[in-house]
Amino acid sequence: MRKSHPVRRVVLATAATVSGVVLLLSLKPSSDPASAQAGGTIPQQTAAAQESAQGGTGAAAGGAVTGDVVQTQYGPVQVRITVSGNKITKAEAVQAPKGGESDAKTALSIPKLTQDTVAKQKADVDTVSGATYTSEGYKKSLQSAIDKANAAAPAQPSAQPSQPAGGNAGAAAKTVTGTVSQTQYGPVQVRITVSGGKITKAEAVQAPKGGTSDQKTALSVPKLNQEAVAAGSADIDSVSGATYTSEGYKKSLQSALDQAGG
Repeated sequence: MRKSHPVRRVVLATAATVSGVVLLLSLKPSSDPASAQAGGTIPQQTAAAQESAQGGTGAAAGGAVTGDVVQTQYGPVQVRITVSGNKITKAEAVQAPKGGESDAKTALSIPKLTQDTVAKQKADVDTVSGATYTSEGYKKSLQSAIDKANAAAPAQPSAQPSQPAGGNAGAAAKTVTGTVSQTQYGPVQVRITVSGGKITKAEAVQAPKGGTSDQKTALSVPKLNQEAVAAGSADIDSVSGATYTSEGYKKSLQSALDQAGG
């Protein structure tokens, strides 16, 4: 048998190695994920994912809407509200005056203003005594947040053309008179009109009269009527200087609400 020459073995081995390398290179993908990302070919995000990453609109971000910044004499005020089911469920001040006496005024006023916002569902909240500038700035920013929320709200479906605005179809308005509440200066009795589960009108059919009571009644009853409609409950503010009339009004109002089932 003839022995193979060592040089021939080396040549054959080298040829086999080169063939293997060529084969491996031919099997490698034309582009790998890392190089694709480096080259700017990252897969596109969905619109929802992009909106979530950027905070989204008021509706897409869980109903949170931030009002405009309002500059006051003591510093900026900015309000954020959370809206769910066409109602304000939360209000907060993301900016408020601070430093020196402003800290105390902000701590006094903001909790009252945010609570009043949720109770009244509008920007016509009561100015907090001692924090007038903060209160006015709060109301302006709140109004802008409400305007933005209304603008972003989806259009209501037109499948119920016969349904009246502000109430349920078939839910007739009903008028209920509360019980008479006796006060130190005379009786107070409230009558309310309820439609669609909301107070649409409130009036005092009895109120203290005679002497200084006439003035106090004229001062307090219109405000109390307005507050009752705005709040939709008997949890309304007493009118300064007419405490007894206010308390009697609230008691009679509550009895009317109880009768109306609200």
